[in-house]
Amino acid sequence: MQEQVIHHLALRPGGLYVDGTYGRGGHAAAILDALDETAQVWLVDRDPEAIAIARDRHANDSRCHICQANFSELGDRLRAAQLEGHVNGILLDLGVSSPQLDQANRGFSFMRAGPLDMRMDNTQGETAAQWLAHVDERALVGVLREYGEERYAKRIAAAICQARNEGDLPEDTLALAKLIATAVPRSEPGKHPATRSFQAIRIFINGELEALDALLGDVCALLAPEGRLVVISFHSLEDRRVKRFIQRNSQVGDLPPGAGMVPPEKRPRLRRIGRAYRPDPEETVTNPRARSAVLRVAERLS
Repeated sequence: MQEQVIHHLALRPGGLYVDGTYGRGGHAAAILDALDETAQVWLVDRDPEAIAIARDRHANDSRCHICQANFSELGDRLRAAQLEGHVNGILLDLGVSSPQLDQANRGFSFMRAGPLDMRMDNTQGETAAQWLAHVDERALVGVLREYGEERYAKRIAAAICQARNEGDLPEDTLALAKLIATAVPRSEPGKHPATRSFQAIRIFINGELEALDALLGDVCALLAPEGRLVVISFHSLEDRRVKRFIQRNSQVGDLPPGAGMVPPEKRPRLRRIGRAYRPDPEETVTNPRARSAVLRVAERLS
């Protein structure tokens, strides 16, 4: 959705922009191409491999500030740089990137044999394998339900815990996917039975929804007047949060009965730009992974 992203960011040649999910840099390159030499662009990602690529490509570009961080930390980082209220655009392309999915050693894909890692920053934190080795069955059910919306969460959790108790806990992605498939009595047409479980475990391991909530809580303070928030989501849990955040901040807050005027703290802080945007049909043909993408945009009010 590169063209839509560039359009909705409403780029100003000398503006300050934040790409909170650099990935492999497609969006960042397009943003930089549209800016002049006075602009600033923060290139942020929690994945060390993504940051290495960013440094290789942009280390000599004086406009770029390259930062390995979870985007949940952006508020603190930008405040420390005295940039709060000066950001003209924030872009988030949520979820796992195509290169992460394609690299079997990262452990995100149930289509390739790899270690059960699933960490976006694979230098810290628990791997999926380490977590599955000790998680309580009831807690596992909760994760599968909350983050994967998995209807067979109890069956899957029971199968995983039984395998663990028998000393046969899967050690790689294909083995885990196979175990999950045996626990699912009926899979969705065209969808692998392990899809929702892998999504749930990945989201939990990386604290993805908590990170999104943290950044959304800072967005209104970070953006300059008329600054844009552009978010691409790939599943309903993310998109629902972004949609509700924009709705909540685009409305007048609750007022006491008989209030004659709206106090500043109750006034809308954002203006919704359109509703939900989808990829062009041509893009879904050349890039099938874009099919589930949803783009939402909001603009900071004065």
